[in-house]
Amino acid sequence: MDRQTFDSRAGFQAQLEACLSQSRITLAMFDPDFGWWELGSAGNDALLRAFLRHGGRLQLVAHSNARLERDAPRFLRLLHDYGHLIECRLTNRSIGHLTDSFCIGDAHHVVRRFHSDHFRGEAIFLSPSSTTSHLERYQSIWAETRPGLQAGVTGL
Repeated sequence: MDRQTFDSRAGFQAQLEACLSQSRITLAMFDPDFGWWELGSAGNDALLRAFLRHGGRLQLVAHSNARLERDAPRFLRLLHDYGHLIECRLTNRSIGHLTDSFCIGDAHHVVRRFHSDHFRGEAIFLSPSSTTSHLERYQSIWAETRPGLQAGVTGL
């Protein structure tokens, strides 16, 4: 198990990039709005395209898609190009109070911010036993969602 902590935007981005680059099969992400994730950056776009090109599946859950639609045109193109491998969902009001933020890769890696307004968090790599509770939580969040961002909805 490789566990690292971070407390800055750069630290979060570095750990997220490590998780994206190490994942091959699934990426499960939750954040209230993905505003600080830089999913539309050139670097993350390249990592996600490589992941999806090899058949990976990406699932995102958010309370709102507004920031992705407004600030991440590369991500919207990615959604258009790989919509068959990407599913974006929106939470129901019943769980709209959740404020943490995390990414689970291949059920072996997790990058987690303790609160979405702050960059303090941890990353754990190569530890399925450490990601089990996060994966179970993600699945319970997923069960409380509805369809969200889609290529056709954004006009792409």
